[in-house]
Amino acid sequence: MQYLSTRGQFANRSFSEAVITGLAEDGGLLLPRAVPRIDRATFEAWQKLSYSELAFEVMSRFIDDIPTNDLKELINKSYATFTDEQIVPLVHLGNLHILELFHGPTLAFKDIALQFLGNLFEYLLDRDDGHLNILGATSGDTGSAAIHGVKGRERIRIFILHPHKRISEVQERQMTTVADDNVYNIAVTGTFDDAQAAVKTIFSDVEFKKTHHLGSINSINWARILAQVVYYVYSCLHVAVHEKNRAVAFSVPTGNFGDIFAGYIAKKMLPEGSISKLVLATNSNDILTRFVNKGDYSLGEVVATSSPSMDIQAASNFERYLYYLMDKEPDLVREAMLKFSVDGKLYMHNYLAHIKRDFAASAVTEDEVQETITRYFQDHRYVLDPHTAVGVRAAEQHRDQGVPMVCLATAHPAKFPTTVAQAVGQPPKLPAVLAELEGKPSRCEVMDCSVDVLTAYIESHALKGS
Repeated sequence: MQYLSTRGQFANRSFSEAVITGLAEDGGLLLPRAVPRIDRATFEAWQKLSYSELAFEVMSRFIDDIPTNDLKELINKSYATFTDEQIVPLVHLGNLHILELFHGPTLAFKDIALQFLGNLFEYLLDRDDGHLNILGATSGDTGSAAIHGVKGRERIRIFILHPHKRISEVQERQMTTVADDNVYNIAVTGTFDDAQAAVKTIFSDVEFKKTHHLGSINSINWARILAQVVYYVYSCLHVAVHEKNRAVAFSVPTGNFGDIFAGYIAKKMLPEGSISKLVLATNSNDILTRFVNKGDYSLGEVVATSSPSMDIQAASNFERYLYYLMDKEPDLVREAMLKFSVDGKLYMHNYLAHIKRDFAASAVTEDEVQETITRYFQDHRYVLDPHTAVGVRAAEQHRDQGVPMVCLATAHPAKFPTTVAQAVGQPPKLPAVLAELEGKPSRCEVMDCSVDVLTAYIESHALKGS
């Protein structure tokens, strides 16, 4: 399987090269040259597989430069850290199915991909006698999942930027209480979009990237998307059996477009009709909803909400979808992204019919989030975190009669105790992994979100080597 850039000037790379590279040297995002298709007989035979076995079947179709036994071992090792034997259990609530993606070490869906990516990085670096300095930005959950995926690894140092005082206290403590010497937490002034823009600018400096062996753990890394494709396939298999219905719809709370893009890839991969609808759910930061409903992809002011991991305007995975939307024409993608970088606006009205065939979308208000959490607690004694509540509310607005709907539960409610307590009248039960954070010393550098400041800091702390 070969990988290429959405901007056309970086191609014919192996999976391993795509993983280590992260962001292509032309500034584009990496994608497989083709998405493999699964026939109906093969797909139905997968129903008997465990989650790890299914992950191998899906991932191995995109990976041809890692031996079979090694890949199986990497996958098994990655999901051995999860607290539920099903890895991603499905909970059936009324007319909806909740896919719980928060049973990993940091209680967020990012663990699904980042436990795998951490092990994959270590495997590739050991194999090739290399080292890596990971740079990433987080709106809340990616940072802690990435840190827990690579902490203590000798060949890796990790630099994680988060917007100062704009994530939940629990999310912050999950990152800053990690004491391993290879972990560097940086709180930057401004928003997540500012931090993400700084990271992309640093990666675009090809010489700096090569000199310091920079790698990415954000969802711009293809391995992140690939690992997330698996739970869409898993859901289709298990909900289809439960509902006796081949077609399944999904509602996905998203700010960076990565999680729902994994669903888009799954839809391309699976037999026709397996995924009937992908509902894109945003909070008040609604750039992606405006894009789907109006063809309007234009920046607005970032609004702080109770679902901070979605407080994003510029979605880092949008370019991957743009590549398919524009019929795989890299020149058109490059031109569009250059225009967006200058104007902060893209008007895609000519593509609107196509976009609406791929997605439905809703933006959910803070009042609706609170009401949804309250109602599900009262009706089902089930506690939603605010991000999942965004997805559930959007699902209710777009559910088709007779088609089962899966809502992705992206984080444990205990990560957002204030919002949950306001909605249900009591704080959520604190898992042991969070209770252990109390009283732990924390380490974090606060600095301006300046590319010069950040590159100087990375340069002075990066792992050096040949």
